Amino acid sequence: MILEHACGTRRACTLLGVPRSSICRRRQSPRPPCAALPRTSHRKLTPEEREQLVATVHQERFVDLSIREIYTTLLDEGIYLCSIATMYRVFRDLGETRERRRIASHPARVKPELIATAPNQVLSWDITKLAGPQKWVWFHLYVAIDIFSRFVVGWRLEPNEDGALAEELFATIIAERRIDPTTLTVHADNGPAMTAKTLNELFIDLNITRSHSRPRVSNDNPYSEAQFKTLKYGPTYPERFASLEEARAWCESFFRWYNEEHHHIGIGLLTPALVYEGRGEEQRNQRRSILHAAQALHPERFVRGLPEPLRLPVTVAINPPESKPVESQRSA
Repeated sequence: MILEHACGTRRACTLLGVPRSSICRRRQSPRPPCAALPRTSHRKLTPEEREQLVATVHQERFVDLSIREIYTTLLDEGIYLCSIATMYRVFRDLGETRERRRIASHPARVKPELIATAPNQVLSWDITKLAGPQKWVWFHLYVAIDIFSRFVVGWRLEPNEDGALAEELFATIIAERRIDPTTLTVHADNGPAMTAKTLNELFIDLNITRSHSRPRVSNDNPYSEAQFKTLKYGPTYPERFASLEEARAWCESFFRWYNEEHHHIGIGLLTPALVYEGRGEEQRNQRRSILHAAQALHPERFVRGLPEPLRLPVTVAINPPESKPVESQRSA
């Protein structure tokens, strides 16, 4: 206080390193807390006006009309009770502005869980577009793949997408591959051709189990999506096809390579044809003999012991079911 009288408040705060605002705040007398008063607009409807509004709108002639229709009808009759916004606000508080019509409700789609332990148990199929000779011209490629062996069991290329064409494709696949339809599950997405009546009737007649992906979940059809990526990202895939015949010839060459020459990492670097035809273990034994001979010649290069070729998968699944932990039981 003496320093303040000697050199002034500003100079004293500077010398002491104290903000002037702190000094002013301490010298102010505390204000008594004021209670928050409810704010009420003078434009608000009175309780009598609100009751009149509710009674008017609850008339039988307005039972099937919306708030806007009621407001307009009353206005044309020379009656103005309140604005549309106020009318909505009043009846929103009463819970009477919700949809009164019956709205279709669809149950949640169940996640498909499919398991294959051998070929011809689960087929996955889809349709992709190949660019035609000019803009807005597309060819539709139908491809069905066996998920256990990654073998393309059937395909066709057509100018359009049609359920009848899909029906013909699967009828041919089942006949040529000699598949028992009662043990077969066919998985696809929810496209028009996949859910077509003609195709579903074929599956019902042959007792084939149908499975579909959930909407907007591409991971529910991973094997078809991966196969299409291999097709379109290959070095020989053209930007456009000059004709349908040219596209079919290219697909013929590609699927022959894919089934018989392409070594797939998902099946132990074997070709899909070897696994589909049941010759995968024979090829693995041949590879094992070569690896063991190489190890015997240079054992110092194989620090982990006898080398083994990649194994074939025992099971292949689409969305494998999650294993639930088994609770340990206390012994009595």
